[in-house]
Amino acid sequence: MTRSLAGHDETPVDINHPLALAAALLLGVIGPEVFIVQPGFVQGLVAHVGFSEQQAGYVASAEMWGLALTTLMMSWVASRVDWRKLLMVSTLVVVAGNLGSLATVDPAGFAAWRFVAGLGCGVLVSLSFTMVGLTANPDRNFGYLIAAVLTYGAFGLWLMPGAFDLIGMKGLIVFFALFPLLALPLLRYLPRSGEEQVHAENGAVTLSISLRAMAVITMLGYFLAQGVVWAYLFLIGLSGGVDEQGVANGLTISQFLGIAGALLAAVLGSRWGRLGPLSVGILGGIVPLFFLFEQFSALQYGIAVSAYNFAWNLTHPFLLAAMASFDRSGKLVVHAVGAQMLGLAIGPALAASVVQSDDYGSVLTLGIALFLVAWVLILPPALAQHRRVTP
Repeated sequence: MTRSLAGHDETPVDINHPLALAAALLLGVIGPEVFIVQPGFVQGLVAHVGFSEQQAGYVASAEMWGLALTTLMMSWVASRVDWRKLLMVSTLVVVAGNLGSLATVDPAGFAAWRFVAGLGCGVLVSLSFTMVGLTANPDRNFGYLIAAVLTYGAFGLWLMPGAFDLIGMKGLIVFFALFPLLALPLLRYLPRSGEEQVHAENGAVTLSISLRAMAVITMLGYFLAQGVVWAYLFLIGLSGGVDEQGVANGLTISQFLGIAGALLAAVLGSRWGRLGPLSVGILGGIVPLFFLFEQFSALQYGIAVSAYNFAWNLTHPFLLAAMASFDRSGKLVVHAVGAQMLGLAIGPALAASVVQSDDYGSVLTLGIALFLVAWVLILPPALAQHRRVTP
C-alpha cells in the first residue's frame, strides 16, 4: 500500500507542475481542516457537546499543539525523510485521531484525540506550505493556497449551524475523518524531498541569523494573536448580541473577504515590495477589533469580522513570501511555518486563561497588543531585505 500510494518512480518531480501544485494546495486545505472553522467548532463544543468555554478553548489548543509539535519537528527532519511516505502516514494519523475522538465526550479524552489528529495535520501543513514556498512564484501561489483554504472555511462556517442540527458533532467529525483520504491518490505527483526544488526569486537574499530569528519570532507573535482572537470570534459575536445564525453568516461573508485579500496578494505579488502591504495588513487587522468590545448588530459584526479577515489574509501570503525572500535556501519557510503553528497552538489556551464569562474584552485587548508587537518585529528584516535588493 505504501509503495502504491507513494508511487514507484524515483524521477524528481517539478513542484511547479500543475498537478504537483494542485496536490500541494489540497494538502494545504486538509491540514487546517478544523482550525479554519475553529470558531464554529468551539461554539459547537459549548452548545452541542456541553463543554464549558474554558474546556472548549483547551480542546482547540490541544489540536493546535499537535499541529505545532509536528511542524516544529519538520524543521529538522524534513530534509531526512521521504515526503510522500510521510504524508501518507500522516494522513492516516489524521483519520485515526478523528475516529478516536468519536469514542469519548470526556473533555480530557476528547482533547487527547484531537491532539493526535493535530499531529498528522501538522505534517500536511508543514510540507504543503514548504512546497509552495519552493515554487518559482511564492507570492502568487501562497495567495492561491490561502484563497483555497478560505473557500473551504467559508462554506464550512456557513453550513455548520445546520450541520449540527442535522448530523451533530459526531457527524461533523466523521467528515473530518473522511476528507483527508482525498489526498492519498495525489501523493505520487509530489516531490520526495525539497533538495532539487528550490527556485529562489530574484529578490531573495540570506539575512543575518539575528534578522532571520526576528522574522521567525514575528510569525510566532502574529499567529499567537490570530490564535487568541480566532478561537473565540464566534462566541464574541454571541456575547455582542447577535444570534447563532447571524454570527455564522457574518463569519461566512468574512471568509469570502479573506479570499479577496489572499487573491489581492496573489495579484500584487512583490512588484511594489512587501513592507507596505504587510503594514497595511497587520495594522488594518487591528482596527476592526475595536468595534467588537461593546454590543453590536449582526451587520456591524459582519463588517468588522470581514475587514479583519480581509486584512489577515492579505498579510498571510506576504508574510510567508517574505520568509522565502529572507533566506535563499528556502529553509526559513519551514521554521516560519513551525512558529506559525506554535502561535496558533498557544493562542486559544492563552485566550482561555484570560477570558471571563460572557466578556471577551480581555481576549480582544491581548490580540491587539500581540498584533502590534508582530508589526514592530517585521520591520527590521523587511527593511534589510529591501535595502539589499534596491540600488
